[in-house]
Amino acid sequence: MLLRFTKMHGLGNDFMVLDLVSQHAHIQPKHAKQWGDRHTGIGFDQLLIVEAPSNPDVDFRYRIFNSDGSEVEQCGNGARCFARFVLDKRLTAKRQIRVETKGGIIELDVRNDGQIGVNMGAPRLVPADIPFQAPAQASSYQLDVEGATVELAAVSMGNPHAVIRVDDINSAPVHELGPKIEHHPRFPARVNVGFLQVIDRHRAQLRVWERGAGETQACGTGACAAAVAAISQGWMDSPLLIDLPGGRLSIEWAGPGEPVLMTGPAVRVYEGQVRL
Repeated sequence: MLLRFTKMHGLGNDFMVLDLVSQHAHIQPKHAKQWGDRHTGIGFDQLLIVEAPSNPDVDFRYRIFNSDGSEVEQCGNGARCFARFVLDKRLTAKRQIRVETKGGIIELDVRNDGQIGVNMGAPRLVPADIPFQAPAQASSYQLDVEGATVELAAVSMGNPHAVIRVDDINSAPVHELGPKIEHHPRFPARVNVGFLQVIDRHRAQLRVWERGAGETQACGTGACAAAVAAISQGWMDSPLLIDLPGGRLSIEWAGPGEPVLMTGPAVRVYEGQVRL
């Protein structure tokens, strides 16, 4: 059978989006791995699947597969593309959309200027909720990485993140430390790793090694986690502008227990069909 799909991106973080509300198919991890290959498939960071909700209080269910076939809980850039997709495909006429994800319910707001706001919910900072192995909650932790000590913050935005402050984003050891920390035994579900350079109280630069995808052009949940870490440790103040290789996100956070609000663009690249 042939499945219609849309290729989209949020700041260069790219996605294959499948509508399984009006189409019917059983997608398996092997399909995401096959389609995600940039040489022999369509090529993407994540596969986004739009499904009918199982919860009557939400509009859609949203599933996310990395290009290595692993299913993950949350994707901030993908959430913005999700909102643009369901409007463009006339699956809803709403501009405020509630979506059920593996990591919890998020709220999407499609604005008149084309920007899309996402209420990502409150960050989870208790180690067991991230999950991260630590005796008690702290603003930062020391991690032994092959005999070297790395200081990092640990945050869940519905998916686990480690945030490391660096002096120079361009020389940050993203490809050296990223995979080592991703697979570190103290992160039992693996982890996304952000490298944050603070520019001033409201501006920062960020590169992210994403769990199951490697370094991407942008990571929405990574920007949210970096903002939480920076505000919690007194480095920065809300609102923040975070520049990633693919572009800029605006992040607001009022403090513990409050939701993280992310704003940025979503772009449709092309439509296609793939044989299942």
